[in-house]
Amino acid sequence: MLTDPISDYLTRLRNASKAGHRVVNIPGSNLKRQITKILFDQGYILSYKFEENEVQGNIKIALKYDKFTKEPIIKKLQRVSKPGLRKYSNSSDLPRVLNGLGIAIISTSHGVMTSKQAQQENVGGEVLCYVY
Repeated sequence: MLTDPISDYLTRLRNASKAGHRVVNIPGSNLKRQITKILFDQGYILSYKFEENEVQGNIKIALKYDKFTKEPIIKKLQRVSKPGLRKYSNSSDLPRVLNGLGIAIISTSHGVMTSKQAQQENVGGEVLCYVY
C-alpha cells in the first residue's frame, strides 16, 4: 500500500522522462486523471489514455520530448503538499512557479486546476505540485 499515491505518480513520470521512455503506465485514480488532463492541456505531455480494465484502471501517458535536442519537456516535477505536512494557500497567496513559466497544480473545492485558473475563480486550496 502506498501512503502517497500522488508522489508515486510524479516519480513514475519523472523516472520515465529521465530514462527516455515514450510511454509510462500508472495505476489510475480520479485525482491522477485530473492531474493528467491538466498536464496535457498545458502541453507537458503528448497524449494520454484511460484504461478501465481493472478495479482502479490504468493511465497510459505518452511523454513529450523536444524535437531537436531530445530533452524531456518536463524539467522538474516537485511535490509540495505531503501527507505529513499539508500546504494550503488562499486565493491571494497562490504560488507562481518560475515567475509564471511553470504551473502549480492546486486541489480546490471546484476541482483540480492550475494556480492561474484558481486565481481567476478566486478560490484557494491544497498546493499539490509544481511542474516546469
